[in-house]
Amino acid sequence: MPNFSILLPPAEGKQEGGNPFAPDMFDYRTSNTFNFFKQLNPERRSLIDTLHKVIKGGEQDLESFFGVKDAHLEKAIGSNLEIYTAPLISALDRYAPGVMYQAMDFPGLPTGAQRRLLEEGIIFSGLFGLLRPDDLIPMYKLRMDATLPDIGKVSSFWNEPLSQALNETLTGRFVWNFLPGIHEEAWTNEVTYDAMVKVVFMRRPKRGEDYQAVTHGVKSLRGKLVNYIVKETIEDFELLLEWRHPDGYVWDESLSSYDEDSRTHELVMIKRG
Repeated sequence: MPNFSILLPPAEGKQEGGNPFAPDMFDYRTSNTFNFFKQLNPERRSLIDTLHKVIKGGEQDLESFFGVKDAHLEKAIGSNLEIYTAPLISALDRYAPGVMYQAMDFPGLPTGAQRRLLEEGIIFSGLFGLLRPDDLIPMYKLRMDATLPDIGKVSSFWNEPLSQALNETLTGRFVWNFLPGIHEEAWTNEVTYDAMVKVVFMRRPKRGEDYQAVTHGVKSLRGKLVNYIVKETIEDFELLLEWRHPDGYVWDESLSSYDEDSRTHELVMIKRG
């Protein structure tokens, strides 16, 4: 059995629709459907109820709150108001339109690799806290850096219950961390794992300049790495050192580092030329 976990962000773009006959997202747990972090249900309900009050209250600038306008704003409002009754699909399918999730290419993975992603992946969600990729969720829109009346910043709201659940889950494991900073703010890391790896992609934009972190296109780079990790069962960072990323990135020892306090390896992969 693999001894690694992969920490993933959600996707901003989401697949609409779902199965109207799926079991209730808070109460189900059968042989083929899961609600792995069900201990977070009280916080999920509280957050959803507060979100509904914000939408119905008429005092919040919803265009600024959701960061969209016109038809996109109407869609965000409608999907959030229908959360309790909306059709459900797995988180993996819901986030499938996202660039990182497309690059993971779940449908193209061998069966064993698909199972490893479903069982070892942990997704941070502004609305649900933590999700397994096969947890069933509705269409919704709520960012981890949103601020709600009486609750404050969503990442702060989640910090205590999310950290407790995650630190327990990661105990003794090898962790691949692909979280952006705003999602890491929701986690107080107690270093319960054996080791953690963060991968930074860098390239030299012009001759003579220093290497700089890749920002544009980095989601696709990370998704392809996740594909490799679950396909090859990579639970030791040394197995990554000889690998060449499909986009031409390779490990650079001189730029990589290790933090002993957090047991975290920051592996830098560079694209030469």
